Amino acid sequence: MNNFFYVLNGKKIKRFFFVFAAALFAAGVIYVESDNITVFSEGSPSAVYSVSTDKKIIALTFDISWGDKRTEPILKVLKDKGVQNATFFLSSPWSKTHPEIVKAIQTAGYEIGSHGHKHTNYSGLKEEEIKEQIKTAHSILTDLTGKEPKLLRLPNGDFDKKVLKVADELGYKVIQWDTDSQDWMNKGVDTIVNRVVTKSHPGDIVLLHASDSSKQTHEALPLIIDELRKKGYEFVTVSELLNQSNAKGSEVRDQAWVDQQFDTAAGL
Repeated sequence: MNNFFYVLNGKKIKRFFFVFAAALFAAGVIYVESDNITVFSEGSPSAVYSVSTDKKIIALTFDISWGDKRTEPILKVLKDKGVQNATFFLSSPWSKTHPEIVKAIQTAGYEIGSHGHKHTNYSGLKEEEIKEQIKTAHSILTDLTGKEPKLLRLPNGDFDKKVLKVADELGYKVIQWDTDSQDWMNKGVDTIVNRVVTKSHPGDIVLLHASDSSKQTHEALPLIIDELRKKGYEFVTVSELLNQSNAKGSEVRDQAWVDQQFDTAAGL
C-alpha cells in the first residue's frame, strides 16, 4: 500500500514539474515576444483571431504554399459534405505555378485570401520590403482570379506592429486563428479532429493546411465537419464572419496568442 502511495505521488510530482516547466517556458516566450502582444492595442491596426458572436458560425481556413496532392482531396471533401463556404489563403508563387488549382478553388465558390509572396517572416523585413512582398502577391492573385484579395494571412503567422501598419495601409485585414489544428505536424487523424472539435467556439477561425506537408488533413476534415455540425455549427467565410454586426471592437484576441504558447510548450 505504501509503495503504491509513493508511486502515485511520484507520478503526480512528475506531472506537476512537467506542467510547471511548460508554464515557465511559455512565460519566457511571452516575455520575449511581448512586443507581439502589444501590437493589439486599441486604435492601432490589429490581427483578427475570431469575432465575438453568439451565433454558432465558424470559418474553416486553409493555407497553401506548396505541392499539388492535397488540395483536390480537400475540395472533394468540402463538396461531398456540402460545405459551400471556406477561405483559402494562397501564396503567390504557388498560385502562379498552379493556376488550374486556383481556378478550381474559385469555381467551387470559396473565398481566396493572400498568403503573401516569399514564405518568410515579414517581421524581419524592412517596411519597403514588406510592402513589396504584399503588393507582388496582390498583383499575381488579382491577375489569376480577376478579384483583388482583401484578407492576408502572413507566412508562418508572423507579424509585428510594422507589418500590421503596412498591411493596413495597403487595404488588408490580417487574419490569424483561434483554433490551430496542428495538422502540419501529422500527429494522427484523431488528434487533429479532437483539437479542432474541442477547441472550436462561436465566431472561431480554424487553421488548416492544404499543402503537401499536411498528409492527414483530407482524412480528418470529414470528421471535423460532421462533429461540428452535430454541435450546431454553420460554416462561413472569413469575410462573412467579419460582417457580423458585433465584430467591431471584438476582433483582437490577445489571450489566443498566449494560449498557443502554452499549448506549444506543453506539446498539446
